[in-house]
Amino acid sequence: MAAVPFAFLVHPRARVSDDLARVWRPLGRIPERTAERAVRRLPLRPFTMARVHLPDVAPDPVGRVVLVPFGARHMLEAPHAARARVEQAVDHAARRGAGIVGLGALTATVTTGGSTLVGRTDIGVTNGNAYTAAVVEDQLRDVLAAAPHRARRVAVVGATGSVGTTLVRLLARDRAVEHLTLVARAGGRLGALAGEVCRRVPTTVSTDLRDVRECDVVVLLTASADALLCAEHLAPGAVVVDATQPRNTSPDLVVERPDVTVLDGGVVAVPGLRLRGGDIGQPPGRTYGCFAETALLALSGHTGHFSIGVPTLDQVDHLRSLTRRFAALGFRAAAPTSFGRPVDVDGAQDAVTTHDAVTHAVTHDAVTHDAVTHAVTHDAVTSTGVLTSGATSQDAAPARDEALVAAGVAA
Repeated sequence: MAAVPFAFLVHPRARVSDDLARVWRPLGRIPERTAERAVRRLPLRPFTMARVHLPDVAPDPVGRVVLVPFGARHMLEAPHAARARVEQAVDHAARRGAGIVGLGALTATVTTGGSTLVGRTDIGVTNGNAYTAAVVEDQLRDVLAAAPHRARRVAVVGATGSVGTTLVRLLARDRAVEHLTLVARAGGRLGALAGEVCRRVPTTVSTDLRDVRECDVVVLLTASADALLCAEHLAPGAVVVDATQPRNTSPDLVVERPDVTVLDGGVVAVPGLRLRGGDIGQPPGRTYGCFAETALLALSGHTGHFSIGVPTLDQVDHLRSLTRRFAALGFRAAAPTSFGRPVDVDGAQDAVTTHDAVTHAVTHDAVTHDAVTHAVTHDAVTSTGVLTSGATSQDAAPARDEALVAAGVAA
């Protein structure tokens, strides 16, 4: 079956201005409060921020990244408005010929894992959570295998969500851990999930995040705009696999608790992958599990919907079969990193993870109002100095122009 073009939806995450700069660098100079108000209040239309290239597959783009101009906090605080923006983004993808669209970050959450989009017949939809769960399971197994002395007591925070439920079922199916602690805000679904898996793996449930202190490995799968997991929640020497977007751990955690390792969860290596025009927070050759799921389905020629709501284990197994089919392209769990920096999976962090490095990663240069005004006027736009991730001016121009059109500004 021939490959089909795909689209993948993203949105600004913790800091709106930072993620807008991934589309067009001068946008990063806008004060955060101004950027946040703009995306909340202005009728900004979704637009293509990057083209997806896999040179080993085809010389032309195989997909596109579509930006939903609505921040993470806006998504969670105004889900109905967010859902309408996601619908517009799916419309944009369908009009541009995508056969399937993947739901990145909170675009999956506000559409109930894509359930509100199942009526669409013009384009297939997948929430990307089947492969995300598979990749997180692979990472978790690597953590446990690298330290066989470590007790296999694992907490899954956000256990009743789409990825969380699928991961718990995977771990129970293969009896991959000694004990599971399932944590979520609502107790009803927790009890049902625990009842389903407890015959294969001893399982406890909790609605209190402090109970993860009894566990050696914590998998974080929550949907929030804030850092939720703090130093006091974790056991000595604990490993955290944070597969949230926006992420729910802070770089400050590894400063307060140098005995703790925080791994970037759900990250996939696809060595030939390149985005032209903007980036989504990963370097060339790496991407998120939900993006990789969308790409795998598109490469296989899949039509119709796929992961909707909670994925089945059969869907996970199907995607793993696709990774074997396209093994020459990569599609495997990426080498471990912590906040983007290499880390040893046994918990000994790379020496670059120091207090100064973390401080640099979470601070931003001050910007004056005059500089912002100058940066966003047409006269300030040049063909250089506005690019991300090594893109050329030719790469960045289409994303810049689409951003201006979406804002109602003539390019």
